[in-house]
Amino acid sequence: MAEKRDYYEVLGLKKGASDDEIKRAFRKMAMKYHPDKNPGDKAAEEKFKEVNEAYSVLSDPDKKSKYDRFGHAGVDPNAGFGGGGFSGFGGGGGFDDIFDIFGNMFGGGFGGGSNASRRNGPMKGRDLQKAITIDFEEAAFGTKREINITKYVKCSTCGGEGNAPGTEKRTCSKCGGTGQVHTVQRTPFGQFQSTGPCPDCGGKGTIIDTPCPDCGGTGRVRKNVKISVDIPAGVDNDSVIPIRGQGEPGDNGGPNGDLYIVISVKPHKMFKRDGDNLHLEIPITFNQAALGDEITVPTLDGKVSYKIPAGTQPGTIFRLRGKGVKNVRNGRMGDLYVKVILEIPTKLTAKQKKAIEEMGKVVDHKCYQKKSGFAEKMKELFK
Repeated sequence: MAEKRDYYEVLGLKKGASDDEIKRAFRKMAMKYHPDKNPGDKAAEEKFKEVNEAYSVLSDPDKKSKYDRFGHAGVDPNAGFGGGGFSGFGGGGGFDDIFDIFGNMFGGGFGGGSNASRRNGPMKGRDLQKAITIDFEEAAFGTKREINITKYVKCSTCGGEGNAPGTEKRTCSKCGGTGQVHTVQRTPFGQFQSTGPCPDCGGKGTIIDTPCPDCGGTGRVRKNVKISVDIPAGVDNDSVIPIRGQGEPGDNGGPNGDLYIVISVKPHKMFKRDGDNLHLEIPITFNQAALGDEITVPTLDGKVSYKIPAGTQPGTIFRLRGKGVKNVRNGRMGDLYVKVILEIPTKLTAKQKKAIEEMGKVVDHKCYQKKSGFAEKMKELFK
């Protein structure tokens, strides 16, 4: 599969272009490659789709921000950045502006692209968002959750049609079922024809004389729905799980919208996460650091033993491979980094203090390389 071109490059712009520059560039490119101007030209058709895709992202402030930061992955809902589905929860996104532009350029009738004509055609339903909080271990190993969400669903009484069972919709007599009406306006510059939604049917092309008693003619009812969510191992804060078709119903036979689950992860009492890696601090005694010891290290999947060498210095970090978190995309395991912290004893008894003093006499300055080196530098500085 060919790699996607940079959206700014598609529109002939540089990164950081203003909203007006983006809109002007889109008008120019859309005019150039529109199918009505290039009938039967497959290359122009693909260019037109590419231009529309670029504009739908760069004309939406939220999508544009994610794209500027993360590139194409930022607006891909499958990439886990929270892209794609987060802007345009009204179901239209940047494409509403696209059709407005064509309506302004061509009087609402160019290529069948006006909002009025789309009202009479299939339209995807509204996308939804649901935030959930999970435990640290659930994020690391994956889990299943059942969520409750209140949304519009297709009316079961009328099957989403809007008219009462046993009745039928009738074709609007004013627009003849097209959903559009044409008006002609005389001006000093000549006659101008414009197209707009039919006022009688609201642009739908049909009229319901006997509405469904349960949905009132809308074809949908608000309902609390339970949905099972599979959360994969390795998700992190702000990861996004798209569930296709679990948004709200589409119009005129259009597909349902999608549901986007936004993940929030509770912090762990011991571990700190950095991508796929985990970090842990373990306190050790002077004896353990000086003589070496085998310590017990907690991991997410149990305890392991690790031998620290004699002479281990405070702040030393050891790496335990494969003891981190699974990468949600490639399945590789991260690592666990263990930092040893030297703990100095407090609240000593007289006997304990005496023992430390005696040890200090035996373990003299020659055993402390850094301290000896520092003392030599002091002599050089003040001789």
